[in-house]
Amino acid sequence: MIPGWHPLVVHFPLALCTTGAVALLGARWVANEAVARSLAIVGTWNLCAGAAATLLAIGTGIAALMRLHVGAAAHEAISTHVKWAMLAAMMLVLLAVWRGAGNAQDERPGNAMLILLAVAVAALLYAGYRGDLNVYRHGVGVTGNAPCGDVPPHGADAAGASSPVGCR
Repeated sequence: MIPGWHPLVVHFPLALCTTGAVALLGARWVANEAVARSLAIVGTWNLCAGAAATLLAIGTGIAALMRLHVGAAAHEAISTHVKWAMLAAMMLVLLAVWRGAGNAQDERPGNAMLILLAVAVAALLYAGYRGDLNVYRHGVGVTGNAPCGDVPPHGADAAGASSPVGCR
C-alpha cells in the first residue's frame, strides 16, 4: 500500500513549504511588528512541517520506485525528478533546522535565509513539475508499466490519434 501513497503525500511539502516561504517573506517586509511576529511563527512552523513532509514524500517515492518497471525514456525522467527532489529535501531540512533551532520563532528572517529558502522552494516546485511530467507524459504510476519508448506529446501518435499509455 505504501507505494500508492506518494501522489497524496507529495502535495503536503509543496503546500507547506511554499506557504512557509511566503509567510517568512511577509515577516521580513511587513511594517507592523505584531503582524511580522505572527507571520514569522506561521512561516517557521510551516517550513518545519513541510521539511518533515518532504522526507515522508522521499520515503514514499522510493517505495514506489521499487515496484516500477519502466522504459528508458521514463527511467530518465524519473531520475531527473529524484535528483531535484533529493536536492530540495536536503536544502529544506537544513533550512528548517536553521530556522527552527537557530532563531526565535517570532524573529524576522534574514536576507540570506530568504534567498536560500526561495532557491529550495524553487527546486521543490521543479521536482513537483518533473513528477507531473512523469505521470502525464510518461505514464509512470498510471499503469503497471510506463511506456517503453518516447511518448508523443499529449498521447497522440504520429498520425495524431490518441493512443493508450503502455508498452506496445
